[in-house]
Order: sequence, then C-alpha cells, then structure tokens
Amino acid sequence: MNQNIDPKTYQSYRGLPPLAGLTTFERAAQPGLSVEQCVARLKRLHYALVRLHEIFTARITSEPIYELKNGYSLHAYLCAEHITAIRTRVSEMREPPLGLEDVPSEQLQIFFDEILAASSTQELLLGLYEKALPAFDRELERYLAETHPLCDAPSVRICRFARLEVADMLSFGQQCLAALVDGETRAKLADWLTLLDACLDEAGPPVQRQRSVKPYVYDPVPKRDERFQDLWNQGVNAEAFLYDESFDPRSKTLMMFFKRLREIDVPEMMASIIIETRGKPWKYYRDMTRQLWDEARHAMMGEVGFVANGIDWTKARITHNWSTRLNTECTALERHAVLFFIEQGLMTRTGKRYEWEIGVASGSPLAGVFQDFDWADEVLHSQIGREWYVTEIGDLKKALDYGDACWSKILSNWAEVRERGWTQHENWWPAIYQQACQSWGITPDARVLAYSTTYEDQRADLKSVSTSA
Repeated sequence: MNQNIDPKTYQSYRGLPPLAGLTTFERAAQPGLSVEQCVARLKRLHYALVRLHEIFTARITSEPIYELKNGYSLHAYLCAEHITAIRTRVSEMREPPLGLEDVPSEQLQIFFDEILAASSTQELLLGLYEKALPAFDRELERYLAETHPLCDAPSVRICRFARLEVADMLSFGQQCLAALVDGETRAKLADWLTLLDACLDEAGPPVQRQRSVKPYVYDPVPKRDERFQDLWNQGVNAEAFLYDESFDPRSKTLMMFFKRLREIDVPEMMASIIIETRGKPWKYYRDMTRQLWDEARHAMMGEVGFVANGIDWTKARITHNWSTRLNTECTALERHAVLFFIEQGLMTRTGKRYEWEIGVASGSPLAGVFQDFDWADEVLHSQIGREWYVTEIGDLKKALDYGDACWSKILSNWAEVRERGWTQHENWWPAIYQQACQSWGITPDARVLAYSTTYEDQRADLKSVSTSA
C-alpha cells in the first residue's frame, strides 16, 4: 500500500539539500504571492528607492558635515544600484508597460516629500534613518516572508542583497543619530515624526503636509563644516608642484592627497547635475550616481592619506570655489561639459597614469594603491561622459571645445575674492609639508618648503587664465 508523501518529512536523495538549497519542501508547498502581487510590491519598493535616491542626492551639496556628504553619496549610489536591479526584475515579470514611474499612494508621496524638505540636518537624519529606511527594510522582510522562494527566486535574491546594504545604511544612520540628535531635538520634532508615522499608515485618515507645504527647492550652494577654513583660498597651485620634475615624488604625494580630498567638491557639483537634469533614461542617473560616489571615495582617500602620514588635513585649504561657481554660474549641461573636459585631460600620459607613477615612485604603497584605483575610476568616468555628454553634444571635438569654453566661463576669481576680503590666499603648504617631514623623521627640503606658486594666472590644467577664453 502506497504511503502519502508529506512535504514536512519528504527527503531528497541521500539527504542532499533540496531545491538547490533555496528552501524546504514544506515552505515550497505553500503558494506564496502571485506575479501580479509581486510586481505591485516591487513597484512600491522601487518608488521608495527612487525617492531615497533623490533625497540623498539632493542634500549632499547643502549638507555642511563632511562625513554626511560622504555617507549620502554612498547611500545614493546603493539606492541607484537596487533601483536598477528592481527595474530589471519587473521587466522580466510579464509587465508591459512597466508603470515604474507611478506613485503608489498619495500618503507615501507626502512621506518622502516631508523628508526631502526637512529643515535641518537632525530632521533629515531622523526622517531617513529612523523612519524611511526602517520602513523600507520591513517591506523587504515582508516580501521575503510571503513570496514563493522557488518561483520568485530572482526577486528573493534582489531583496536579500538589498537588506544587507540597508543594514549597513541603518548602522551608519544610527551612529549619526546618536552623535547629532539629542532628546531635546526629538521632543521638538515630535509632531513631525508623528506625521511621518501617520503617512506610513495608509489605512488611517488623510495627513496634512508640514515641511512640504511649499515644494522643495534644491539648494545649489555648497556648505562646509567648521573644519573647512578659508574656502576661497587659491594660494597653492597643486598641479604646478606635481608636474615640476625637480620636486621629489614623496613630497608630491602630499599634493595628490590634497587633490583627492579637494574632490569633495565634485559630489557637490554632480548632485546638482543629477537633480536638475530631467527626462533621461534611468541608466543615466545610475551612471552619474556611480561617478558621484567614486568622487566621494577619492576625497576620503585623500583624508586617509593625510591621516596615515600623521598630518592634520584641516591645515590645508580644502576650498569650495570650483563647485560653488559651477553650481551658481553655469547650467547643468555646462557643468557636465567642464567635468568631461577635465576628465579627458586626465586620460593623457601626464594625467592619471602620471599620478600613479608618482605614487609608486614615492615608496608609499598606500599612495600607489590610491592612485591606481583613482586612475581606474577616471577611465570609467571618461566612458560615462562619452556615453551621455558627448552623445548629447554631437561629437567629441565639439564636446571638448564646449567644455573648455565653459571652464573659461568661470575664470580664476583670485583677485576678486581677495579684494572682497574672502581670502588672502594664504600659503598653507609649508605647514603641511613640515608636519609630513616630522612624521617621516626627515629634514625639510628648503626648495620644497619654499614652494609658493598660486592659481592667480593658471587653471588646474595649467592653462593660462589670460589666454584660456
């Protein structure tokens, strides 16, 4: 007499992991969600990620705290990658047209509008890391619990990876909240936080906007915290030093660390391009956000380089002159033009390869590794520019000529900012170099110590300001 098979006790061959290790037969015997239900939930997750990407990107420029600029840059990139994964998955699930730009509900829209319009760093941190990301993680968890682990295995994989990185984002956010948000601040924001909770309760009564009564307006002016002093200083021409063959490679690594850390102005500028450029295919925003994150990583490489050499980087002058002028005096296309023109200049024999060679020649393995990856990233960025910017302009020569002209549009304001009393273009180099020599246990080289070439007459590509127009 045949025995009925019970999914709870059914055994695979010789006890091997059943169903490719995805799940048990008991779990797989339950129906789970339909394709239609899965798509609806994935679209909701997609919407949340799109809004989170928007918020992280939009707030990079105006956020003064350097560590948060970098955190937002990473988290915008992570959102972009998970958006791409979900878009691909929905397209596989019998769903034309995709409808990925639809808003799932008005209350969810208000929820993210409120966080985008947060009026302070503390509000934004609470909205992102105490409300939005935990709610998103709960939705991922619910999806994994209710979808069919075998039938919907591709979606399960996407959600599992997303949860791993959301956990990292939440860990970062919780540490930021502990450092920057006290009980008094929470108490003052109690009504707003209650509103956010009400927005997530879509079965509840309609909610009334608070912060987002007036639509959010992107702030293009870069902000910096108190560690960044003398923000208009153009007193030390790092490139002129770097390309002077008479200076030693080890000293040049300090200028390369400075140049890397100074790249925090690139995420500040690229955020404006992403936010202000509408109507592009999603891949454009994914690619640009990847580049934005790479530039933030480069800045952190510079920070690490200084710290590893026992140097207080705040003694250098990490300025916002470039990002401020581009963001306030140029269009989004003009900014991209300048970015691409600079990138193409770095593809020459005297560009990123040269910096890597200097890093290797310096005897510092760290400098060599940093420049190795910086070079690789810039090759990618050049390709991104060719795909999106050059295609829009028409051809490479026109794209380069336009980029050169746009950069010339913001010629050096060296004299103007000094006359306005914004800076005296202090030569900060001797203080940095002396710290390094003390850390290295060597006597400063008198010629290196005396270096004092400024940006008064030259751009960063060493092109004369007077003849660059």
